[in-house]
Amino acid sequence: MRRWNGWGDDTIEVPIGEGALRFLGERLGAGTAPRDAGFADVCAGLAASTLPPHALVDTAPEVRLTHALGQSLPDWLRLRYGRVDSAPDGVAFPESADQVRELIRYAVDAGAAVVPYGGGTSVCGHLDAARGRPTLSVDMGRLRALTNLDRESLLATFGAGVAGPDLEAQLRAQGYTLGHFPQSFDYSTLGGWVVTRSSGQQSLRYGRIEQLFAGGRVETPAGTLEIPTFPASSAGPDLRELVLGSEGRLGILTEATVRISPVPAYEAFHAVFLPDWERAEPAVREIVQARLGLSMLRLSNPVETATMLTLAGHARQVALLETLLRLRGAGEGKCMLLVGASGEKAQARAALSAALRIARRHGGVHAGQGLGERWKKNRFRNVYLRNAAWAQGYAIDTVETALDWPRVTPAMHAVEAAAGAALAADGERVHAYTHLSHLYPQGASVYTTFIWRLAGNYEADLARWRRVKTAVAEAIVAGGGTISHQHGVGLDHAPWLRIEKGQLGMDALRALFRQFDPDGCMNPGKLVTP
Repeated sequence: MRRWNGWGDDTIEVPIGEGALRFLGERLGAGTAPRDAGFADVCAGLAASTLPPHALVDTAPEVRLTHALGQSLPDWLRLRYGRVDSAPDGVAFPESADQVRELIRYAVDAGAAVVPYGGGTSVCGHLDAARGRPTLSVDMGRLRALTNLDRESLLATFGAGVAGPDLEAQLRAQGYTLGHFPQSFDYSTLGGWVVTRSSGQQSLRYGRIEQLFAGGRVETPAGTLEIPTFPASSAGPDLRELVLGSEGRLGILTEATVRISPVPAYEAFHAVFLPDWERAEPAVREIVQARLGLSMLRLSNPVETATMLTLAGHARQVALLETLLRLRGAGEGKCMLLVGASGEKAQARAALSAALRIARRHGGVHAGQGLGERWKKNRFRNVYLRNAAWAQGYAIDTVETALDWPRVTPAMHAVEAAAGAALAADGERVHAYTHLSHLYPQGASVYTTFIWRLAGNYEADLARWRRVKTAVAEAIVAGGGTISHQHGVGLDHAPWLRIEKGQLGMDALRALFRQFDPDGCMNPGKLVTP
């Protein structure tokens, strides 16, 4: 069963080992777990629904609560402390585009806001109910079928509510894959990927969602927007770009056609250790600019490398690995690089060999496939560490940006430094570490994780998050980075969006949303504020 106030399946636990707890205790101090509110008590505290009755709308408190929030740290704080001061007034589970249209008309007539709900995995505040008006949450989970498969064009059409595992299962039964694997893969949906401009872990081969999204259908208050598929077109601005990253402000994406690939005949992930960041960053830049046909590059900085090796457990094996690496020149300060390749065996192995040759020229030590395959096995399970950390009294949050190559390393240092100083006034420390999660010839994404101690009460913990979030967001925009590389904007990133888009750009977005949603019903307050 899905956790209502944490991540994932409540039967899955990924514990933090004793060595990792000592590691956190030494850096941050001992944590004390707060007392969580109970599900029944939080349900009982919800205000009564103000939506008029409708056959498709469920107003039970239990259903409303499980659709109230996503997976951002502020969402967790509100759920864990029982401070859910706004929740949708009702939840609908449409089974067709016709029913979605009906629900939008119903909401407009009722003066209600509409919040589309995919997998509930947002980490940016996409799912908050509107203030001062009733809110209808539209759960898209029943629109999940593969409705068309074009083998000649390598196109597949799905209901936009299909979750990652279901999508891949339907495709792989036919010999195909989409290849889009964000860390939230187990629960996030195709529609959510499109409207937040998601990036999968193997984007070097398959592309970000904007390369995979070929067309679809959006139901809006102003009508149905149909986006046909073309291999390419010069017929004016691309309407797909209106939908990509729109976060529900135009309407609800009900159907998406995506570009698929045959299931790869061969796939492998290798680990390489570079002696230090000064040699690691040029190595990955050279590899990605060589356009070798890899599927993934992921480079951890020294602090993340040390943290991940500690969290992995298996102290004896890790100690042996550290000794061997030290003897070969990759000691303290080393950086772990994961290299993946997928496709025909000869092509994939040639790409891996070429990447390893470049890494060796920069002092890289090849550590084989063991760590790479372990990463692949656990890549959708590591996020469960958020639950385990909370139970030990620690908060975990992340930010991600993308920058051109000259700005990557300065931004990484600036973000980590900003986080480290954010809680100094409280006498608290922040453990920050970074990896480059997606690499491009032009630049890279910079993905930083933060761990700090929980205070034990809602107001203090929310204030700590705000200080960390503000400090790192200011560092990102000051360093010339985008405020979001792969998670969208929502409420949490909206204060910094104007710096990136400019006033004219923000005005254009508002005008666009008014064109499709003249009454301002669709996910109001997200992306752009009134």
